[in-house]
Amino acid sequence: MVRHFGVFKFKPGIQESQIEDCFRTMKDMVGRIDGLLDMEYGPYNGDEGLNEDFTHGFVMTFDTPESRDTYLPHPVHEEVKAFVVPKLERVIVFDIVVPSK
Repeated sequence: MVRHFGVFKFKPGIQESQIEDCFRTMKDMVGRIDGLLDMEYGPYNGDEGLNEDFTHGFVMTFDTPESRDTYLPHPVHEEVKAFVVPKLERVIVFDIVVPSK
């Protein structure tokens, strides 16, 4: 299993409704891209203050590294990126392989 997670800092002036539209569009990829099992998201909710101005995050779960690799250039993902990325000032994405239990 692969966890594909990231954090976003939206550009100034991006409204909360636009942020929700971004994440809803991302979540809608579940069921449209083989191997993308789940997607969760939300605003930063910590007290450590280590978020470096990133305001929102997401976690996607893929069944295999190969599914994640297929997702990256997938046309549905490219459409979502075209919608989301112009609203971002910064983004960081990180993947980890989660061993089976």
